[in-house]
Amino acid sequence: MNIKMSAKSLIITAVTVVGFSLASFTDPGERFFEIAKNLDIYATLFKELNRYYVDEINPNRTIKTSIDAMLKSFDPYTVYYAEDEIEDYMTMTTGKYNGIGIVTSNRNGKIVVMLIDEGTPAEKSGLRIGDEIVKVDGIDLAARKINDAGKLIKGQTGTAVKLTVKRYGTDKLEEFSITRDVVKMKNVPYYGMINNEVGYIDLKDFTSTASKEVRTAFTELKGKGMKKLVLDLRENPGGLLNMAVDICNIFLPKESEIVSTKGKVQDWNKTYVGLNAAMDTEIPVTVLTNSRSASAAEIVAGVIQDYDRGVLIGQRSYGKGLVQITRDLTYNTKLKVTTAKYYIPSGRCIQAIDYSHRNPDGSVGKLPDSLRRPFKTIKSGRVVYDGGGVLPDIEVDKPYPAAVTLALSNKFILFDYAIKYHFEHPTIKPAKDFELTNAEYNDFVKWAVTQDFDYTTQAEKDLNLLEASAKRERYFENISEQLKALRNKLSHSKEADIMKFKDEIKTALEQEIVVHYYLQKGTREQSFAKDPEIQEALKLFTDMPRYQSILKGN
Repeated sequence: MNIKMSAKSLIITAVTVVGFSLASFTDPGERFFEIAKNLDIYATLFKELNRYYVDEINPNRTIKTSIDAMLKSFDPYTVYYAEDEIEDYMTMTTGKYNGIGIVTSNRNGKIVVMLIDEGTPAEKSGLRIGDEIVKVDGIDLAARKINDAGKLIKGQTGTAVKLTVKRYGTDKLEEFSITRDVVKMKNVPYYGMINNEVGYIDLKDFTSTASKEVRTAFTELKGKGMKKLVLDLRENPGGLLNMAVDICNIFLPKESEIVSTKGKVQDWNKTYVGLNAAMDTEIPVTVLTNSRSASAAEIVAGVIQDYDRGVLIGQRSYGKGLVQITRDLTYNTKLKVTTAKYYIPSGRCIQAIDYSHRNPDGSVGKLPDSLRRPFKTIKSGRVVYDGGGVLPDIEVDKPYPAAVTLALSNKFILFDYAIKYHFEHPTIKPAKDFELTNAEYNDFVKWAVTQDFDYTTQAEKDLNLLEASAKRERYFENISEQLKALRNKLSHSKEADIMKFKDEIKTALEQEIVVHYYLQKGTREQSFAKDPEIQEALKLFTDMPRYQSILKGN
């Protein structure tokens, strides 16, 4: 029975996907014959596998794998959601879930609280980052080998969950009874005044309340005397298209063209315009982007650039100029399918030309001029380019962290020390004023070198490749002594490296410590003084002739 249902579900799903995605044949009848033929082949193949394969086949997992592989051949954004993934899908699109507001991780078999959202039941209960959750409603997580405690902790609003917790510095177990509530992940986790006249809005998502949150933040900052604005779109993966349109409308007049979508289904092609009166068309704006600013975030950045409404600062954005819609499938499953590309007012499509060749972080990287087409901005006629992401007006280099810094972060050395520091220091200065002393940093160094972590520098990796090539090509004996001497010079000392990259590591450690006291709001306020993009924006705001010159293309 399960096999028949899975095959039927597969056929219905595949028809939906193929109907949207296959290139059209010259004869529609021939196209649908090919669809039916290949689906029949697939169903027959699956039945034969199930009957004769040496091991038992899980129909749900097997078919999910095949669907995922098929969709991956189209683009990275066309995705199938199985029934057990629908809750995660709803959280992603609405920014809401029923729970207590924590993020946990399995650390060597221990379930540890890694993050607590502000204003949630978890924060109000007194739970701390770094707490180890031993039991959930009496269920021993270690004994039951439960890796994902989130499913046990989430539940219906108004119900209570009892957590048994072990806290750093004591063997005594504490119990927290926390009443679940609707947890709303904020699109704007922080906004405030950087100084007397510069406001800051950190926009991290585009769920259904994004525009409302930005408008609220903008109004409050204006009330506090804001005369210039930094809009931070870094690390923003995008979201709902209509939210991007309405946020652009905050800065642009009613009826301004914001974005157009063009795809296979002509009836779905549409031009979106501002529907409301702008909140402010004159306030100087800088928009911060990086390689993880994508989709709706790129619309906002690109539109502000196209209308010469503000100056973009940072790194080239991700390069996702595609529109997805969600289609309901049978058995409570869903398909998110790419249906169109979007074009911003200058005529640019910011979609990366090639899906398959990207940087490690997913961004498109630098494109040759031959693959980029010039366009002009609406007001000043400045030249801007398509071909993968939005290029900032002022580029700020993003130095790659040292190998030791990455190791300290990825191996949770910084996180563990922050727990220790929090235990030893019940209070610290306000987030914006907090800084480790040299003596405190030296204490960290002494502790860190005793911890179990190691790393390989890029130079050491390159030397390993050189040595392997020399052996393969039989030159190793001739250069073995030189390679050995070079390896000795490159051999790293943990303590020496932690001191060599002190500024970089100290900044990361201060950020990690501050979040334990002041959560996300604190990390943002603490970063203002050292954030290179924010500092570049503040520098530009002190030189308004330069700001205007950039917008005029001079």
